[in-house]
Amino acid sequence: MKTPEIGIAIVAPGGCAPDEAAVARGIARLQAQGATIHNYYDPAHTFQRFGGTDAGRLAQLDAAAADPDVHVVLALRGSYGLSRILPDIDFGAMAASGKLFVGYSDFTAFHMGLLAKTGRASFAGPMLCDDFTRDEPEPFTLAQLWSCLAGPTHTVTATAAGNPQIEVTGKLWGGNLAMLVHLLGTPYFPEIDGGILFLEDVNEHPYRVERMLLQLHYAGVLERQQAIVLGDFSGYKLSPMDKGYDADAMLAYVRQRLPVPVLTGLEFGHIRRRVTLPFGGRAQLRSDASGFSLQVSEYPTLARP
Repeated sequence: MKTPEIGIAIVAPGGCAPDEAAVARGIARLQAQGATIHNYYDPAHTFQRFGGTDAGRLAQLDAAAADPDVHVVLALRGSYGLSRILPDIDFGAMAASGKLFVGYSDFTAFHMGLLAKTGRASFAGPMLCDDFTRDEPEPFTLAQLWSCLAGPTHTVTATAAGNPQIEVTGKLWGGNLAMLVHLLGTPYFPEIDGGILFLEDVNEHPYRVERMLLQLHYAGVLERQQAIVLGDFSGYKLSPMDKGYDADAMLAYVRQRLPVPVLTGLEFGHIRRRVTLPFGGRAQLRSDASGFSLQVSEYPTLARP
């Protein structure tokens, strides 16, 4: 598989890389696919668990946005760090740059801020670590990225039992559930009516997922959406004290309690096989008891700024 002939900037606005040899491997893999790499991450300048000092990580974003030879800005990894620099990001300059910003997990904070401040769409998609650095990358995940960035539309399908029958249209947004709740009540939380909200998380017990969903509900966010589409929620551990309360019990409860249809089956989250989603694009969601299709349009692509 070959990428388009594009310039890709690597930035680390969150955590640093746990394996520097893997970073080199990931960059080489992108270069072998035809991309020109502009690497703004310097392992010599990492700070504590972060991909640089706060000022240094902000400088990486600024430099990537200002580089005329860059088309795509790819996050090194998630972890934590974007929350520290949100007030200092010039989202206007990020949007005006015309770059396509890609990442997920902690990078959800960037997606949220960019949409809230400018209305500009970005991409919930793979990151250098570990999607491009694995010994055997997942072909589906990488193909999803290039297909989505090429546009002009992007379609995701899923097979899942028990979903409600609906057909709705709205702005696609969401990402990591903990990050969304973290930004609630801040200037970086976009006010979206009639949206389609996608969510995922990792290492969060079902009761924590429920609690965060209820927080969004009590804040009046969910009642303004057309649908919630759940991705992967994994990595948690149940205990004997749960006494039958598990992910299925949580799902049954929230479907009964929340004022919006809740779908499952989205291949998105902290998993190897993952779709890419235009955060802020216009989506049409068609669902029945066997699964759903999600078609997204009206978002910037490599061919259309």
